[in-house]
Amino acid sequence: MAFQKITESDSLYRHLEQMSVQELLTHINEEDQKVPLAVKAAIPQVEKLVTVIADRMLAGGRLFYIGAGTSGRLGIVDASECPPTFGIAPGLVIGIIAGGQKAITEAVEFAEDDEEKGWADLQQYHVCDKDVVLGIAASGTTPYVIHALAKCRENGIITGSITCNPGAPISSCSDFPIEVPVGPEFITGSTRMKSGTAQKLVLNMISTAVMVQLGRVEDNKMVNMQLTNDKLIDRGVKMVMQKLGVVDYEKARELLLHYGSVKKLLESRQS
Repeated sequence: MAFQKITESDSLYRHLEQMSVQELLTHINEEDQKVPLAVKAAIPQVEKLVTVIADRMLAGGRLFYIGAGTSGRLGIVDASECPPTFGIAPGLVIGIIAGGQKAITEAVEFAEDDEEKGWADLQQYHVCDKDVVLGIAASGTTPYVIHALAKCRENGIITGSITCNPGAPISSCSDFPIEVPVGPEFITGSTRMKSGTAQKLVLNMISTAVMVQLGRVEDNKMVNMQLTNDKLIDRGVKMVMQKLGVVDYEKARELLLHYGSVKKLLESRQS
């Protein structure tokens, strides 16, 4: 039996152009409500992947996201947010997209169909068996991603995957597959919608849980965040005031800026 893509199934809704704005928004929202339930069902799969990523990163490895189109962009977004949020080095979580930098903002024709380029792109970062490579593909059939994961496995590199089609080809190339079937899209085949939302939720879970395991969060605070704007400095100052019992805002701000992060300041007080 040929592989069936739920992500390409006909929408449950017809004649969208005849709907009022309220009807469109209501039905989109009805479909969106199915996403977190599908993600919840996949938590056992996510847990296994998070555990192995944390172990590898604690041992000096890196996490790679690789995808095409919307999936690739979501990986790049998550990777790019890890350094400012958790204070890690930029090269520890890396997002790779088919078509390169241009593909972040523009569609690059046939980039996702290039079977050889995914592995070549990973090799530019000297990917090795210390690392984990996570392929992201809503359809689970993207050649750029599948071939990259297959080459990783040939080279003893642990692989994971996120797809929205059960039994997708990408899962067979993955040591730790995550399948989140969210059903047909509101607009047939538009996987930037429910599938994209599901992928984003799973990526949030993976990176956040991994960073907690790596000790980059204390209590519920981003104590390692980079102080890159006034909002984050203000947030850090309030953490310092709470943690150290400093009453004077300007004094707490001065201390924070001197040490560069809440974590470093707190460690200085413990030594």
